[in-house]
Amino acid sequence: MNDNKNNVTLEEYENEFSYKKSKTNLNIEFNRIAFIFFIFLAISIIYSIQLLHLGSLKIKNETKALIAKKSYRADIMDRNGNYLVKTVSSIDIGINPIDVIDKKKLLINLKLIFPNKDYMKISRKLEKKKYFYLEKKISVDDYEKIMMLGDKSIKSEEKLTRIYPQKNLFSHIIGQIDDDNNGISGIEKSFDNELKEIKEPLKLTVDTDIQFLIREELIKFQPIFQNIGSTAILMDVNNGEILSMVSLPDFNLNKRKTISDLNYINRATKGVYELGSVFKTFTIAAGLDAGLIKPETKFLNLEKKLICGKNTITEYDNKILSDLTVEEILIKSGNIGSVKIGQMLEIDGLKSFLEKIGVLYKIDFDIEEVGQPIPFRWGKCKLATVSFGHGITTTPLQLAKAYGIITNGGLKINPTLIKNKKEKNKKRLIKKDTSKAINLILRKIVEEGTAKLANVNGYEVGGKTGTANKSIKGGYSKKKINTFSSIFPTSNPKFVLVVLMEETQISPDYIYEYRDGSEFKLKGSPRNTAAWTSVEVAGKIIEKIGPILATKYIEN
Repeated sequence: MNDNKNNVTLEEYENEFSYKKSKTNLNIEFNRIAFIFFIFLAISIIYSIQLLHLGSLKIKNETKALIAKKSYRADIMDRNGNYLVKTVSSIDIGINPIDVIDKKKLLINLKLIFPNKDYMKISRKLEKKKYFYLEKKISVDDYEKIMMLGDKSIKSEEKLTRIYPQKNLFSHIIGQIDDDNNGISGIEKSFDNELKEIKEPLKLTVDTDIQFLIREELIKFQPIFQNIGSTAILMDVNNGEILSMVSLPDFNLNKRKTISDLNYINRATKGVYELGSVFKTFTIAAGLDAGLIKPETKFLNLEKKLICGKNTITEYDNKILSDLTVEEILIKSGNIGSVKIGQMLEIDGLKSFLEKIGVLYKIDFDIEEVGQPIPFRWGKCKLATVSFGHGITTTPLQLAKAYGIITNGGLKINPTLIKNKKEKNKKRLIKKDTSKAINLILRKIVEEGTAKLANVNGYEVGGKTGTANKSIKGGYSKKKINTFSSIFPTSNPKFVLVVLMEETQISPDYIYEYRDGSEFKLKGSPRNTAAWTSVEVAGKIIEKIGPILATKYIEN
């Protein structure tokens, strides 16, 4: 009995033991399987993450590539390799109002980073629930600060953008692009397709050092003569390459929103002006080229005034003699003598000459902002006034081109801003002897005529002044347009420099110092004419840029 009981107990115990042992083995097997599954799952997750990461990188890179392709524009350089425009990577920050969790907290954090923004306006934008840009082209420091906020409503966009290292210096030449990266003015517009396709920088003819010095002089004289605007063009008379073209006021290309209509006007190319006596050079050159006159040809008993219709033509200076040679007519800037030569040419003769040198009609140029000279009907009275530069308009760019042609030996040139844009087989437009004779007279105007202030020692400057009353609404005001068109050196012309100043005033305190070695000084402008404004500025410019030109462009 006891044995049986013990046996049952043992069996039960053994069965229990046997059950427990089996359960433990099962757990061990289960754990092994679970561990293997976990390892597999971990490997799968890591692999999936890697795939997602690689996919993300691929998408990101593809997006960057698309952005780069869409935003790419070639850089722009001056003739010496200095960057005028550079394409760089930038970051724009936007906000998606839908993702904003705590509007008040967001605005407080943003104000710490961008304290000068209008947060009432930003708050209203947040209420509209539409994505908007908070800041464009932010700095690296600001980007790090704003990303540290960890706000999912803040979005960053990497873009390629244009920066303009020279700021205002070439604003009218370079022009602008819109928010979609398309050129809308200047070189940016005219060469829009090329800049999107070419890989190498687009090289211009301008010289940054010279541009800076010329602009500096124009700015310096604005408060002295109180002119509302000015322009200067320096061009190589032998190939039409423009080394400098300044128009004031100008604007900072990096801050497009600040540009006003006034600042935007390119006076050098778009400004259409009546330029006065600088046209007398064309009349006399036309007469010389036609063989009707010679420099020594003498006009006797010239009238003091001429009646033409309702208009009376007089000399600007009553002291001008009645007996003058052709040379003296230009040196003294005689109106009546110029009219007489114009009448000898007749309408067809003078008109065809002005057409040849490119001052009558709108010209093709490398930028689209080019003015259209005001058309007019030719007649006997119009022939008379055009002969001395009255009643005819053109642009400073066209004036520079015309003076380049009549002083370079008579060869056709086209002004250009694009380096290595060469013309083959230059056409002769006027006789070489005509050009030579004009150069000699222009030199005498600077030595003994109305442009003595531009007689800079060592540079053989020649040129012609022009003073005109500004045309307003079909009539004439007392406001002046003062112009000086100069060439140097006259023995072998290389450069033409045109300086135009708009609405100048007499300066009673300015001290003039002659540059011919005489050490003559004079305080105050005797008259509000080109002789005392534009000529003075041109003389200062030539003094400043002359050494650079001699080193870089004349000796070579």
